[in-house]
Amino acid sequence: MFRVLLVAILACSSVGAIAQAPPSNRDGHSLFVWTADQAKQGNDFLAVIDADPASPTYGKLIASVGTDIKSVRIHHTEYEMPANGMLFANDHDANQSVIFDLRDPLTPKVAARFQSMGGYSMPHSFLRLPNGNVLASFQFTDTGGHADHAAMMSGKTGGLVEIDDNGTVVRSVSNADPVLPDDGLLPYSLAILPDIDRVLVTNSPMQDPYLLSSNTYQVFRLSDLKLLCTHRLDPGSTGNGNVAPEEARVAADGSVYVQTLSCGIQRITAIDTPRPIAKLVHKFPGDFCGVPTIVGRYLVQSVPNFHGFAVLDISDPTNVREVSRLTVSDAFSPHWTGWDSKAKRLVVTSGKEGDRLYLLKLDDKTGALSFDETFRDTDGKVGFSFASRQWPHGWSGEGTPHGAVFSR
Repeated sequence: MFRVLLVAILACSSVGAIAQAPPSNRDGHSLFVWTADQAKQGNDFLAVIDADPASPTYGKLIASVGTDIKSVRIHHTEYEMPANGMLFANDHDANQSVIFDLRDPLTPKVAARFQSMGGYSMPHSFLRLPNGNVLASFQFTDTGGHADHAAMMSGKTGGLVEIDDNGTVVRSVSNADPVLPDDGLLPYSLAILPDIDRVLVTNSPMQDPYLLSSNTYQVFRLSDLKLLCTHRLDPGSTGNGNVAPEEARVAADGSVYVQTLSCGIQRITAIDTPRPIAKLVHKFPGDFCGVPTIVGRYLVQSVPNFHGFAVLDISDPTNVREVSRLTVSDAFSPHWTGWDSKAKRLVVTSGKEGDRLYLLKLDDKTGALSFDETFRDTDGKVGFSFASRQWPHGWSGEGTPHGAVFSR
């Protein structure tokens, strides 16, 4: 049995506020951006931006809600807005996670908050299961409720935890594999494959000591979360295309594409067999590539080497090829990407304090990326600015954006 560590639901501990906005925004389309105070003086908060191209306040801030989490290292939200409007987000190094109630975008609320749970600490990614619950990857085995990342770094394994929207543990399981007792198996991201009863998990630390030696992924049976196998990724001809596997994304053909921190793109097939196959299908220049998004036949990847984003055509797995690039600026540090299936836009953030958030258009025929020139902040410039401002929930300062998710 795993020890369950829950913390109280603290919905009343957060302060939400709304800006002046037309009543139509309440039923309109919104973009939710998980934001921090990089100076670590203020608290993490969620900004709400009008994402309806037909709205008179398109691109403008319409609401925000604060939390009582002092900013340390704000990180991931869920990648897509769940149907019930309850969104998970975390401040990774603080070991603090929050569940937002976003059913009314003008009055966002904190519904629950948690730290270590199910015997594990430091969650990274949250994905929805077919039953509506969240399956989360926790990087470390909990060793006593430590509240900071440094205290956890001696650990070599973590686990998976299923969580409901009240922040309650449903089940949990370790990812330790006796076949690889010396490897750092620190769960990072997940791909859920209900049609074949599988979950694919990548192992990659948020920082040393296992960063350069991390190159594994694991396959679990979805129905009972039994670990089936652990395998290494393909280093490819460069010899390093497998270093630090991070985000996993499911393609239309059921294969899983994994981005590595070393800017490799791996394609994994035969996941429902004892011997899955991983192959490096592309390598971008440089290192520290971030969150990818698959949109139909295209995979969009953030690439710091040229301060922007690249698009791969993955329709033919035997001939994965780059079809376009978009550089934002020499100072932009690209990281997050997320697709809006309703308005057909891609949100991109840098994770850098005071930077701008942009919406991009993706040409479905050529794969070309372009800025949405109509998405503008109150300063009249393209994109939304996180420079110092008075935020609706009462805090004033410079924001650092990370996870960004559109309403449904």
